[in-house]
Amino acid sequence: MNRAAKTVVASAVTALLVTGGVGAYNILYKLTSVGDDGTGPAFDPAAVSKTPPSGDEAEKRAKAFLGGWSQQHLAAAAGDTDDSTSAVLALKDYASGLHLKKLSFTHIRSSGPSTVTEGAAKVDFDVTAQVDGGTWNYASAIAVRQSSNSATAVHWNNSVLYPGLQNDQSLTAGQLPPGAGDATVVANDGKTDLSAYPSLQDIVATIRENAPARRGTPGTGVAVVDRGGAGVSTAEVFHKGETPPIKTTIDAHLQQTAERAVKDAHLQNKPAGAVALDWKTGHILALAHTGDDGDIAINGIKSPGSTMKIITSAALFDQAGLTTKSPAPCTDSLVANSQTFHNDKGVKPAPGATITQAFTVSCNTSFIKDGFHYLVHDSDASALSKEATDVFGMGSWSIGGGVATTDPSIPADVQGSDQAAQFIGQGKVTATPLFMASVAATVRNTGFEQPIILPAQQQTTAPERISARTAGYLQTMMRSVATGGTAAPRLHDLPGVGAKTGTAEEGDHTNGWLTAYNSHIAVAALVEGGASGVDSAGYVVRQLLTAR
Repeated sequence: MNRAAKTVVASAVTALLVTGGVGAYNILYKLTSVGDDGTGPAFDPAAVSKTPPSGDEAEKRAKAFLGGWSQQHLAAAAGDTDDSTSAVLALKDYASGLHLKKLSFTHIRSSGPSTVTEGAAKVDFDVTAQVDGGTWNYASAIAVRQSSNSATAVHWNNSVLYPGLQNDQSLTAGQLPPGAGDATVVANDGKTDLSAYPSLQDIVATIRENAPARRGTPGTGVAVVDRGGAGVSTAEVFHKGETPPIKTTIDAHLQQTAERAVKDAHLQNKPAGAVALDWKTGHILALAHTGDDGDIAINGIKSPGSTMKIITSAALFDQAGLTTKSPAPCTDSLVANSQTFHNDKGVKPAPGATITQAFTVSCNTSFIKDGFHYLVHDSDASALSKEATDVFGMGSWSIGGGVATTDPSIPADVQGSDQAAQFIGQGKVTATPLFMASVAATVRNTGFEQPIILPAQQQTTAPERISARTAGYLQTMMRSVATGGTAAPRLHDLPGVGAKTGTAEEGDHTNGWLTAYNSHIAVAALVEGGASGVDSAGYVVRQLLTAR
């Protein structure tokens, strides 16, 4: 290059630096990166360096790329990437899908090595795009790599266009497509947005995802769509549509109480789950949980311990003809099928105990003795499973909205020591707080109503309705537990409450359970690692029973 030509170039560069803008950097970079013969090293995708380019070099390449993109010189912009063929097509789709009118970039700055793309430098920037329906602003970033000849290139994938955009997705602006809007899922008051409650966020997302198309005025904005044009997510809302909310059975006040209850200080941050039902209808009024293992309120499948004695007692009444006054001797220990069973600490021997007395103090040996004697016949121990299925509705429930729940399990073919362990909620018996709340609801309602979270969801029925005789017996015994038995330390002063505690062994620890009802609701709580039902789950249940 001769001296005169160099003077002209220098003047042009100076002018560009004064006027600024990303387009200026595009031209500047191309002037300073070529040799005297007008050519320069090309990026070699087969020889990518493991060392990121310097921040200055990465920023120069990013500005060159963004400059071409902002001016809609798409072939030139794509040439600044390591996959120009894919890039130019995606850049064209971006412009056409958004009905792009103007595009600009600001705050372009290098920010160190990329944590996503190995051997690349990260460059952050802000985007302002005038699209169909409004102006869209968002922050983004690109990764810049270099090859062994020191040439640089923007690493191409669709997230260059918009953070998180997959290679089989694109962007559209204007009327939001079906599936892209955020349908509001509300409480039974028709207005409280349930997404505000931490325990319900996954449930809300599932209900929204599975909701049928709803009539209303569509919103406008920017949406991520799949290859078929179906909405994946909403990136920006210019005008919110008027879509009818999805109404659930959740009671906003009770849900707020449940969220607080599972974090009660007495639990010492142990994982907990709680469910509250309207025992007349089966409507789920609250679901709350803590911990890292998902929603244990509806999927925490654990041995329910002595709360299972509700179903054991019902089986003894229905299938063996016993009454609340039938003998149920309480001994220190008992051997059944070669396994020795013991009572919880503090349960005193009572050779003359009745079923009511044994239930009140939660004597394990009483229920193993009566259960094994009256309900196991010639190695057939299916009576408990039959009672749970036929009377308490145990089975595969659909609570609505595609929300998955884990089914309880009381196997009909248990063998060995499990034949005895099942009667105290151990062995192969498993349940969730949702199921145990339903058990209490069935007792109080004198009939099973399958739990649901959407009012219009079809409810399965139990083959048999619990008899008034059995329900009356259970109500009497559960009232005794609340007023003078194992649940009394938490519930003795609450009118009309019936309850049953449970402490279940699991590995090297125990889990605490309590299920109860009052004149309005049936509830159950599980605390993983709880030393006893009353001293862990009891705190949760009390808050729910006194919420209104």
